[in-house]
Amino acid sequence: MQRYFLEERAEVGSLFLISSKDDVHHIKNVMRQNVGDELIINFSNGSFKAAIASMTEGIEVKVQEALDLLTELPVQITIASGILKNDKYEWMLQKATELGAGAFIPFQGEFSVVKWDERKADKRLERFRKIIKEAAEQSYRQHIPEIDFIGELNNISRDFDHIIIAYEESAKNHEQRALQQALKSFRPDDRVLMVFGPEGGLSEKEINLLEGVQVGLGPRILRAETAPLYALSAVSYHLELLEQ
Repeated sequence: MQRYFLEERAEVGSLFLISSKDDVHHIKNVMRQNVGDELIINFSNGSFKAAIASMTEGIEVKVQEALDLLTELPVQITIASGILKNDKYEWMLQKATELGAGAFIPFQGEFSVVKWDERKADKRLERFRKIIKEAAEQSYRQHIPEIDFIGELNNISRDFDHIIIAYEESAKNHEQRALQQALKSFRPDDRVLMVFGPEGGLSEKEINLLEGVQVGLGPRILRAETAPLYALSAVSYHLELLEQ
């Protein structure tokens, strides 16, 4: 059953209007749904089954029942990564959304190959949000991850329960226990910041700025767009599969 997102709070029996042009097009022309067909909508207060009540320029739906779904990671992972060449960063956003990332913070690293100004950042973020939304719908996420550009890394918030820094020097030195120990310290609903460098990696200044736990991601050196996916997969395995 197809998933969509609305920001309102839902109650069983209430009527809501899907007005997003992309969503309306998808329902009418891609899924070819009609009045009476059912879909799942993720509201601000949970997931609900709804039925299409009418179809005009928008899609009116009537909420039928609340659903007990659990598709989010037990912890809230924010991926802070140095900006990459567009196709690489877009690919990472899509796959990381599928793997459960809760938010994204692109930043201008000291060794970033790509440079953004404010105008370029706004344009990129608009496209990135569309990619994230589509990936969230496809992977049955219950929330759409947020994304905000912060400029340089020193502008990032430290308001997290854990700060994990993927550092390639740790991998080169065959360090493999720090990530394992960090995962063991995670508790449900913890806010976790995971930091990854751009193609050129993180500088010593950036590493020291964050005062986080430096971890290696296995014995191999990963690409900048692959490293966040490795980390998210490790979190999922440890908290969703190993803990079963």
